[in-house]
Amino acid sequence: MHDAWAATLDGQNMSENDNSSIATRASLLNRLKNAEDQPSWQVFFDTYWQLIHCVARKAGLTDAEAEDVVQETVITAAKHLPSFHYDPKVCSFKTWLLRLTRWRIIDQLRKRLPVSRWGDETMKEDDATATALLDQLTGGVAPDLEGVWSSEWEKFVLAEAIERVKRRARPEQFQIFDLYALKGMPISEVASLLHVSTARIYLTKHRVGKLLKAELRELDLKM
Repeated sequence: MHDAWAATLDGQNMSENDNSSIATRASLLNRLKNAEDQPSWQVFFDTYWQLIHCVARKAGLTDAEAEDVVQETVITAAKHLPSFHYDPKVCSFKTWLLRLTRWRIIDQLRKRLPVSRWGDETMKEDDATATALLDQLTGGVAPDLEGVWSSEWEKFVLAEAIERVKRRARPEQFQIFDLYALKGMPISEVASLLHVSTARIYLTKHRVGKLLKAELRELDLKM
């Protein structure tokens, strides 16, 4: 969604910066393999907690249960990252984090049962098992977590990129970009409201759009 939208900003090809995007993601994951690297873990938490929490809530969990999912997902990530091999062609970070989150959601659903233990605690945490368990725990009405995750992922990446651009651009530039490119206000109305020329609006859209695409490349975790 956001890739296609951003690509229309000035018609430039985004593929030329794919390598730098991958390098940035790989660098963060390598740092996170050190459990004592608190600054990097804080970046991880600040970046993903809302995404994980939102997906957990849409899976039918309470706010308190969703908070537990966030906490347990981060703990699980800390345990598994040392053995996680970052290779986007084999398993993207997006997919890997979804799998961790889904199992922590399953854990919360199991805790609702009237027994302290449910099923085989040592079962293999694969996708097929997770799907079967979700069906059992929800009475056959399990949410489409992959669909929910993908949808929320797109929103989360675009929102974060826009917020970063807002901090980098001058206020008047971002206001023009927000009204014209993000909110879709007709250019004549933007020009009249802000007392600027249409040429300036087009130029601002181009320049701020480049900033947005740069942020999207850095944040794009579908690799």
